[in-house]
Amino acid sequence: MAVNLKGKSFLTLMDFSTQEIRYMLDLAHDLKAKKRAGIYNYVLKGKNIVLLFEKSSTRTRCAFEVAALDEGAHVTFLDSGSSQVGKKESIEDTAKVLGRFYDGIEYRGYEQSVVESLAKHSGVPVWNGLTDIDHPTQILADMMTMEEHISKPLNKCKVVFCGDIRNNMAYAWMYGCAKMGVHFVAYGPDVLIPDPEVIAKTSEIAKQTGAIIEVSSNPECLVGADVLYTDVWASMGEEAQTPDKVKMLAQFKVTMDMVEKTGNKDVLFMHCLPAFHDFETKTAKEWKEKGIDIREVTDEVFRSRHSVVFDEAENRMHTIKAVIVATIG
Repeated sequence: MAVNLKGKSFLTLMDFSTQEIRYMLDLAHDLKAKKRAGIYNYVLKGKNIVLLFEKSSTRTRCAFEVAALDEGAHVTFLDSGSSQVGKKESIEDTAKVLGRFYDGIEYRGYEQSVVESLAKHSGVPVWNGLTDIDHPTQILADMMTMEEHISKPLNKCKVVFCGDIRNNMAYAWMYGCAKMGVHFVAYGPDVLIPDPEVIAKTSEIAKQTGAIIEVSSNPECLVGADVLYTDVWASMGEEAQTPDKVKMLAQFKVTMDMVEKTGNKDVLFMHCLPAFHDFETKTAKEWKEKGIDIREVTDEVFRSRHSVVFDEAENRMHTIKAVIVATIG
């Protein structure tokens, strides 16, 4: 089936078919191989994109900037301190202005409604760099990384997401797994109940793709996992909740014991980064001084042969490049 995504926004994987996601992954693999061979087609020459960041980031900003520049596009970066977005100018008005200047808009921030409004009013493709309920570019990078390290196809794989199963990464994984036929398990405490609407929507899609979407607090769900995935417990803007969150999630920390419980000697450990795996960061040190260990994964696992976190980080660039090329190239 021919796939044409030109002019389409990338707000959530729920907006794309299995075939369209497959196309973006294949394109990402191809663009990565070409970059490593020093081959650039500059398909974005003459294009201009703008990055709107309400939330700071290392990987997302760098990935978008390098990806765009690799293919010849010009990039403008605007953070909350250098624009009037949402302060003196509405999202709708901002979208209408930026749509006249730029060929594509990236947004990283809070409410999903913001990225949807940008897409509705700008007239150009809009890309979701992260919101409170989704992180689709990260899932593309994660699936690309799985394909590089696991010999079987995605629809034969099992991903177990450990810890905070109500955050944007857990939901983004549900969306991606449902679309690509992957067995997904949200492994966390019983008191954390994922959004019923997300479960309902992804379970319905799973009926068509053969995916399995599960929620469990039983460690037996770890058996047969191809990927153990986790995310930080101490999230930006939620510092006050950290002590209670750490207490609730402590038994879901990714450890070597958890790795062994999968029964898979080649299970992958994955993380969207940044990760708290040691006490070499200011944040982890400050919490440790208060008697709280905020690490969601042990340093032993993070630095082990199971860990492919830096391959994931690199693949953010290749998959984001694929998204940009597919939609405005």
